[in-house]
Order: sequence, then structure tokens, then C-alpha cells
Amino acid sequence: MKVLVDTCVWSLSLWRRKGTAGLSSKELHLVTALSEGIRDGRVVMVGAVRQELLSGVPDAKQFESLRAILEAFPDEPMTTAIHVEAARLDNLCRAKGVQCGEVDMLLCAAALHYGWTILTSDTGLLRCIEVIETDSTHARRLRE
Repeated sequence: MKVLVDTCVWSLSLWRRKGTAGLSSKELHLVTALSEGIRDGRVVMVGAVRQELLSGVPDAKQFESLRAILEAFPDEPMTTAIHVEAARLDNLCRAKGVQCGEVDMLLCAAALHYGWTILTSDTGLLRCIEVIETDSTHARRLRE
């Protein structure tokens, strides 16, 4: 199964200068899952995650280096239907008292549309996923 990797997991893996030393067991699991997914060809990318990763990189050389690394992962298409579903999912979560960001809802809608799982450590996104997974309309697991 393909896995959509959230920005926080990419950041954990890309910007860690000491390798895996000092990672918690949860962080180590995420970095390992990302590495295995890349090796197995299961990692997918969407433009919103690419943009988040590249935003805030002030050094032009670092920016170009990261851009080149990410070129190995072409953006999957985000259709109008996926954006509409993201809005519907946001409304579902809000009705349950859970606030979710637009990018988080786009990741969830894309994962549902394409049959992917999501690899994340973001607690807000995990709360949104929990609401979506318990909704009878989306009775399938989104988490990696």
C-alpha cells in the first residue's frame, strides 16, 4: 500500500544531523517507516507537503538541495473532487469538535481517494484521522 508522508515526518528525517541517535522509539519508528517506504517505492508526494517542506528554507543552496531530493517523488494529482472531499471532511471533524487544518484535510481526502495510508506524528492530524476513521462513511484505516 502506498503511504503519504506528512511534513513532520519528512522534516524529522531530513533535518536530523545526528542520524538516529537521540530519537525516541516513536520517532525512530517513523524515520524507519519512511526509509522502508522509499526503498520499497511506496512513498507518494502531494504538492502541499512539498511546499511546506520547501517553505522557510532561507539558504538558497539548502533550498536547491532539498528541491533536488524531493524531485524523486512526483506530485500526485489533486482533483476538484479531492478538494471538495477535504472540505466535507473538515466539516465532519468540526461537527465532532475537532479543528483541522486545510492541508491536513487535503491529505486525508487524498488518502481516501487513492487508498493510501498517512504517516504522521502530528497530534492534530491524528485526531482528525481518528474522527474520519470512526465515521461510517469511511470505515477504513488511514494510519500507517
